[in-house]
Amino acid sequence: MKKKNKKSPLQRSKKLLEEEGFTVAIVERWNPFAKVRQDLFGIIDLLAVGNNVTVGVQVTTLGHRTSHREKILASPHLANLKQSGWQIHLHSWRELVDGWKVDREGF
Repeated sequence: MKKKNKKSPLQRSKKLLEEEGFTVAIVERWNPFAKVRQDLFGIIDLLAVGNNVTVGVQVTTLGHRTSHREKILASPHLANLKQSGWQIHLHSWRELVDGWKVDREGF
């Protein structure tokens, strides 16, 4: 019987970015008082530096892509992050017959 790979989309994106030469930190945190996950600046799960860029990445599954895109575009921090030279990306993961695929979108 084939063992199912239970790696989260966040871990998949972290590994992918590290393979591309980035140093990656998970900046999403669990707030035990509010019982919610909190993203850096409300929109960033991973912070990746390398290849002469700084990239903030929001990670989700394909089914939640639209709501996460809307959250990024509505963020009051997006313009300042971009003016500071950061790239903001959305990674949307989906499982296919032959493995996992990520769709990437930049803002």
